[in-house]
Amino acid sequence: MKPGIHPAYGPVVFRDKAADFAFLTRSTLTSEKTVEWEDGHTYPVVDVEISSASHPFYTGTARVLDTAGRVERFERRYGRGEAR
Repeated sequence: MKPGIHPAYGPVVFRDKAADFAFLTRSTLTSEKTVEWEDGHTYPVVDVEISSASHPFYTGTARVLDTAGRVERFERRYGRGEAR
């Protein structure tokens, strides 16, 4: 790799305020805001709108749409299409 052209890669805290959840990982993102982490060190913090703690798919609150019922209702309303 060429020296001097890559962004700094270091520890960053990502915080999901909606779920009151934060995790420490490594990233190239930086921030002016900092937070003191559980280990006593201060890290830059990046606030995110959604994470695995608040996403409906990961929390089990995702809704399953009844697509079969929609197809049947469409066929009842407009009839089944003829084969071409």
